[in-house]
Amino acid sequence: MFWLKTHLSYFLKCVVFGIVAMQIYFVIQIALWSVLQPSSTAFQRAERWRLCNWHWSCAIESSWTPYQKISSNLKRAILVSEDDIFFQHHGVRLEDMQKAWERNQQKGTQAVRGGSTITQQLAKNLFLSAEKNYFRKAQELVITGLLELILSKQRLFEIYMNAVEWGEGIFGVGAAAQHYFVTTPAALSRDQAAALASALPAPKCFDKIKYCRKASIHFPTRQAFILENMDRIVLPRP
Repeated sequence: MFWLKTHLSYFLKCVVFGIVAMQIYFVIQIALWSVLQPSSTAFQRAERWRLCNWHWSCAIESSWTPYQKISSNLKRAILVSEDDIFFQHHGVRLEDMQKAWERNQQKGTQAVRGGSTITQQLAKNLFLSAEKNYFRKAQELVITGLLELILSKQRLFEIYMNAVEWGEGIFGVGAAAQHYFVTTPAALSRDQAAALASALPAPKCFDKIKYCRKASIHFPTRQAFILENMDRIVLPRP
């Protein structure tokens, strides 16, 4: 019995140490991103592996665009589509999370879906796997708090727009603007911005029909909604 207690205590200490060390890693990495650009995200690396495996050449499109060189049309469109009070909240929207919790209780305990702010989406894309469970959701909330604490809202939004998926192997606004409209992020029109923002809930489906089997989104309707609501979004001054 003593042997079992000793080994159990050692195991628990290792688990706690591992969790604490992971949070310290997150803090250091996020702090570095206040001055450096993320080279890639966990989601991008997973997609690169899915699409390319061990191949050296791979059709992954990504290029960094500074915040000031991204059209205000796109910024407003994204906020309407994904998180219209992003610049007012502190990382989470409790009412939306409550609604998501209730939906998941009705569907069982397999998936956590909905209710995610831009910061939560960024936390997931930067560090976490696509696996859906409550432990991963809890870690997402911790990372969300760290992101909000360490980085400014503008910096969070800048990283999000440069990291988010916009199609198969297409990441960030620079690659998306070029891929869909052969233009730069600064030159995106209202219609183009609304189209790109409408893609965010199901970017692979927006890009290629073969990914639409699991998607239940009507992009033209969503684009029209975004266009109707863009003008009510007021962007903070840089």
